[in-house]
Amino acid sequence: MATSQMWKGTKFNIEREAGAVPGSIIFRLSGPFTARDMYGSVTPVALRELFETAPADGPSSLQIIDLTAVPYVDSAGLGMIATQYARCQRQGIRFFAVGAGPRVLEQFRITHLDTIIPMAATAEDVSLN
Repeated sequence: MATSQMWKGTKFNIEREAGAVPGSIIFRLSGPFTARDMYGSVTPVALRELFETAPADGPSSLQIIDLTAVPYVDSAGLGMIATQYARCQRQGIRFFAVGAGPRVLEQFRITHLDTIIPMAATAEDVSLN
């Protein structure tokens, strides 16, 4: 009998903050980035607005999705990342995914997103580019 992995005690959370590089925004995700966990914590409209709202100091030139505290991502989470990447591409905003652990990185590899979306080990590594 197959059993599923449960992430007990871990809720999905997303925080938005200004990055060290002027004009950069870091979205720090924590908890499972799955449809059930994501939309159980944040409404789809609120999540879209969080990603799309320009910072108070003007439009961003760099967006970073920090996945360091994400133990697992499903197709909904990957879709959200791909959608945000495409949105940034259309607007001329650089985009990076950082901090992906082995399990999350494997999902990027399986879907070939690792060949499309720029990735780095940490947000600090992106600031050096």
